[in-house]
Amino acid sequence: MKQAAYPHDRDVQYHLVMTTESNATLYDIPVDRIDGTGTTLADDRGNVLLIVNVASKCGYTPQYEGLEQLYETYRDKGFAVLGFPSNDFLGQEPGSNDEIQAFCTTSFGVQFPMFSKITVAGPDKHPLYAYLTNAKHDAEGREKMEASIRSHNAEPPPRPEVIWNFEKFLVARDGEVVGRYAPDVAPGDSTLVNAIERELAEPSD
Repeated sequence: MKQAAYPHDRDVQYHLVMTTESNATLYDIPVDRIDGTGTTLADDRGNVLLIVNVASKCGYTPQYEGLEQLYETYRDKGFAVLGFPSNDFLGQEPGSNDEIQAFCTTSFGVQFPMFSKITVAGPDKHPLYAYLTNAKHDAEGREKMEASIRSHNAEPPPRPEVIWNFEKFLVARDGEVVGRYAPDVAPGDSTLVNAIERELAEPSD
């Protein structure tokens, strides 16, 4: 059974915020921490963010290690990685939130913030991912991923949908989505690292 995108009342809450406040932003969207605590990204206002849809049983799962390295390298400069587990792609994130948290901590020593499992693609996508994909329609390196998917006799999802696990959205200090990177752009890729460093060099308000 397909996982529900988000509790209905929180979804309604988001849409009420977005329709009643003309200046509503990324930071107004309700999300749940992996322990189920409701929150928003408001505490990260002024930070550079890398938002990633993660999975425990994917070929890209070892990227957890590189994501944690990025977090540890740049966190003191105002940077955070935010992980959002999703079971949208071949059921590669089947576990509960508790199981996901235990796996990340035990297998990769993940300390960056993790959030509750959500839907990131399709008509039931979480409002956060509706916002991100609308803000940045295309991912750097997507063409290579599309070719790989087609080589397995499958059709990739249409733009601007997330194409697979471990797609990465880079958010500037002011909340603007300034970059989007395909799953096979590794956390240590110079293109991504240089983009993070450029954003960190920008002063915070």
